[in-house]
Formats: sequence, structure tokens, C-alpha cells
Amino acid sequence: MSVASETPAVYPRTEATTPTRLRDRMRYDADTVHAILDEAFLAHVSFTADGVPHVLPLAFGRDGSRVYVHVSSGSHLATAVRHAGDDGLPVAFAVTHADGLVLSRSAFHHSMNFRCVIAHGPLRRVTDPDELAHGWSVLLDHLVPGRSTDARPPNRKEAAQTGLFALDLDRVAAKVRDHGLAAEEDGDLELPHWAGVIPLRTVAGPAQPDTGVGPVPDYLARWTAERA
Repeated sequence: MSVASETPAVYPRTEATTPTRLRDRMRYDADTVHAILDEAFLAHVSFTADGVPHVLPLAFGRDGSRVYVHVSSGSHLATAVRHAGDDGLPVAFAVTHADGLVLSRSAFHHSMNFRCVIAHGPLRRVTDPDELAHGWSVLLDHLVPGRSTDARPPNRKEAAQTGLFALDLDRVAAKVRDHGLAAEEDGDLELPHWAGVIPLRTVAGPAQPDTGVGPVPDYLARWTAERA
């Protein structure tokens, strides 16, 4: 089983993770990076295959300083990883939370409160049986903690149809805007236009059972209540 590198308290700044502007919004500490990842359900993975840019929205899960994604074995991404060989396929990986709309008196100063993480690195296909089993558990438990023990693991046919891929978080950083009100030009303060912040959040609704299942399990009831 491949072992992820030890997670640092602070991820190193690299050329790929250093922006050209608004550097004060950058966060490199692992606590912030991991919290943003752990709250997200969907990542976007971008890559180039045969000279064509691609981007895919994918479910993912984090285990220490590594993230796992899964995708059809016949997809452009799986094919590109296979062609890349042992070095892995260079990708960019991103998650974003929209936390609020920041409305200004001027069109120019409208903004958004957000938290995002972007990582760069080689994506590799997981082939070790132990890591495959572990990675699938990580994916399920990322969606709902405890879910991996309440679902059948992939069988041989399903494992052949869907590949599991890993990306180590070596070149990664977070970017955050959370300071509320927009910047305003002094000359705009007397304008009649409304300005302020509209908070946004993702919530969970009540569980909707499928036909033939029993009561909602305790782990799921707790999780939906926490995110209601």
C-alpha cells in the first residue's frame, strides 16, 4: 500500500501556489486547507489529454495529505493517466465554497466571500488491493462519516469499471475572502443603491429512505441533524 508523505503543519509555498495578486488571502496551514477540503463534496480536476483541455467534477475523499477520486475506467481522465505511465498525469485539483455574495454600491466592487483549495501534482491510478479498499472507504466516509461500514464494497466487475486515483497534496494552498463588506469609493457612499452581504450555506435536508429499508441509522440521523 502506498503511504502518503507526512502531513506538514504548513504546506510549503511553491511557484504553483503563489498568486500574483491578493496574496494576503492565501492560507498555507494544513488545518485551513484540510477543513476546506473536508467540508466539500465536489472537486474539479483539470488536465490535458491529446492537446485538449478537460475539467471533470468528481466526488473525492481526503486521507491525511492525499486525496482520492474515482472515475470511469474508460474516461478521458483514466485513459490519460494510463498513458502517462509511472510518473502520473499532471492535474490541477480544486474545491470552492461560496459563503456569501458581497454587494457594493458600484458594479466594480461586487465580490464574494469564499474559501477554496487548489492543488497541483501527478495523479496516479491506485492498484494495490489494500490501498484500493482503503481509498473506497475514504471516499464513502468523506460523503457521510461512518458510511463505509454501511455499504457493500465494490465487487470485481465494479472495480474494473471504475478506477480509483490518488493525488498527494505536495503543492497545495487555500485562498479565503471572509471580511464581509465590499470596498467602497468615498464618492459612492451617498448613492441610493443597497449594499451589504447575503450569506450562503449548504444544508442537509431530512433523509428520504428508499423502499424496503429500516429506520434511518443513528450515524446518518446525527450527520443530517448537524448539517440541517
